[in-house]
Amino acid sequence: MKQVFRSNFAMVVGWLWMVFAAGNAVDLVVRYNGRLSMVAAAVLGVLTALVFVTCLRPMIVMSEEGVLVRNPLRNAFVPWSGVDEVTVSHSVTITSGGRRVRCWAPQTSARERAAAVRKGRPALARGRFRTEPVRSKAEQAAAEAMAGKTHADWVAEQITERAKAARRAASAAGTPKSDAIGSEAEAGVTSEAGTAPETGALRMNWAPSALAAVAVAALLVVAAFLV
Repeated sequence: MKQVFRSNFAMVVGWLWMVFAAGNAVDLVVRYNGRLSMVAAAVLGVLTALVFVTCLRPMIVMSEEGVLVRNPLRNAFVPWSGVDEVTVSHSVTITSGGRRVRCWAPQTSARERAAAVRKGRPALARGRFRTEPVRSKAEQAAAEAMAGKTHADWVAEQITERAKAARRAASAAGTPKSDAIGSEAEAGVTSEAGTAPETGALRMNWAPSALAAVAVAALLVVAAFLV
């Protein structure tokens, strides 16, 4: 089962900007007037490339083969049997074979974590009037279990559970960890860059879509200087 985790806010902002940029690009083509239009196109291109790599690209994709981390400019793929540890600070960090990849999205802030802690506290009562609806025992138990946990914490737990499940399945089938990782590579597990991950280790590649966006923006800047 494929699961995708990303920042919803960043995605909304990113697509709103893309719509805005598309409208302005059409206007620049229709009303082209030389150098001024090229300078405006260059600025629009740079900002659009920046929004694309920072808002639309970053995500974590969990598939049957492993976890793919899409950061602004690079992709990282880790087979489930190669996930050693998953930790969370302000972002999710995956460790594999002594190497680490820090996930750009989803991230968490101190404010978000504080809000998560507050949600786990019992409803307060002041005098005769309660400030929050009364929770049932089951609702309070669930709130306490999730106390202090943010979206990034939940994603990290999902990655850890999937990795443990993959190890249990490999152990039940009598497949050593190294063989399991090797078989995933032989099966053609690929990242967005289209290359199979190295056996037994995290594999990182430059993302073609990100490089293409940066290249187009750079060409527009050069063209603005040459016109």
